[in-house]
Amino acid sequence: MTHEIKAKTPSDIQKSAIYRKISLRLMPVIIIAYFIAYIDRTNISIAKLQMSVDLGLSDAAFGLGAGLFFLGYFLFEVPSNLYMVKVGAKRTICRIMVLWGVISLLFVFVNSEWVFYILRFLLGAAEAGFFPGVILFLTQWYPAVRRARATGAFFVAIPLSGMLGSPLGGWIMQSMDGTLGLPGWHWLFIIESIPAIIMGIVVLFVLPDNPDDAKWLSAEEREIVKADLDHDLEVKSGHASGTIRSLFRNKWLALLTIIIFIQALGSYALSFWLPSLVAAAGVKGLLNIGLVSAIPFAVGVLGILLFTRSSDRLRERRWHLAIAFVTTAVGLIASILLTGQVVPSMIMLCVAAAGTYGVSAIVWNLPPMVLSGVGAAAGLAALNSIGSLAGFVAPSLLGYTTSFFGSADVGLVIISASVILGAILTLILPKRIFNPK
Repeated sequence: MTHEIKAKTPSDIQKSAIYRKISLRLMPVIIIAYFIAYIDRTNISIAKLQMSVDLGLSDAAFGLGAGLFFLGYFLFEVPSNLYMVKVGAKRTICRIMVLWGVISLLFVFVNSEWVFYILRFLLGAAEAGFFPGVILFLTQWYPAVRRARATGAFFVAIPLSGMLGSPLGGWIMQSMDGTLGLPGWHWLFIIESIPAIIMGIVVLFVLPDNPDDAKWLSAEEREIVKADLDHDLEVKSGHASGTIRSLFRNKWLALLTIIIFIQALGSYALSFWLPSLVAAAGVKGLLNIGLVSAIPFAVGVLGILLFTRSSDRLRERRWHLAIAFVTTAVGLIASILLTGQVVPSMIMLCVAAAGTYGVSAIVWNLPPMVLSGVGAAAGLAALNSIGSLAGFVAPSLLGYTTSFFGSADVGLVIISASVILGAILTLILPKRIFNPK
């Protein structure tokens, strides 16, 4: 009898083959979708170079417009994720991508500050729910012990967009300027909005909502996956929040909220300020600055792979997250101390990028360990909404300190101290809950 039971128990090799099969089917779609999302979110920074001249928009107007994106994002995150619970992931992601593609296309009609403000707000509202929706979607496919690598693969889209987005946008604006009588920034929005619409339609046809809908999995494979996911539910029963009301009674949620805000603070600081930091390191010329800025983003991909693979292999989250936080702070502080020394400073910015993206990829594996059901949908969206407010704080802090002190050093020190705090708070989280079993 014992021998018969063991024979029916799937081996780790068999399970790995199943999840590899799932990843090959799902992750390319998810990564491409998020890559397009991040390009559409940030292309306004390169478009500014021509828009500000053509429309006479001030830097203050552009700053407000950039921030209004996060306001729309903040307000509509939770409703979008709650709606996803009702209609499923593929319909939600399709709706989000088609909407933001259409709104991005409408930017060619911007002719005043108020039109710009309205469209930036609507773009944030349209994209709201995409990120937490995907995180929730991954919990329906991967058990906790295998989820970090899947989340990490998803996060690869962020540094990839940083590597390719600005050079691509600059090339479009320069090569297409004047074509059919349209300025280059019009072509930027036209060309970069179309993939979002197309990809939204593709998602509707190729992305199954859950393992039961995956016809490319055998019945036995679906049962193995569902057994792993059921084990997750059993492990976190007793400390998971399954309703919106119970969500606000979870004693660990406030701590996770602070940790995720700090994670976003470091990520946005690096993303928005990296070209300035590269210039401060001693790199000269706009083209050179753009090309060199791609290097830390490339190292960020390696950071994601390193931290997430190790975290899954050792079935440990807290120390991996804390070490990634410390790596970020060390890289940022060291880059300040080495300002003016191009190679050493760039190496430390690469270290900071590896830590920053390692933090981002691991931290989002923690909330699903204390959230389930409707509480997971609302909680993930609420956490990401609060984190997105760092999109206001980080650039504002660095901009203010740069104006007041003549450099970004003070702002980077404040952010580095916050990141160290993130490491300390992470280690307060109980091992019994936040390490996968």
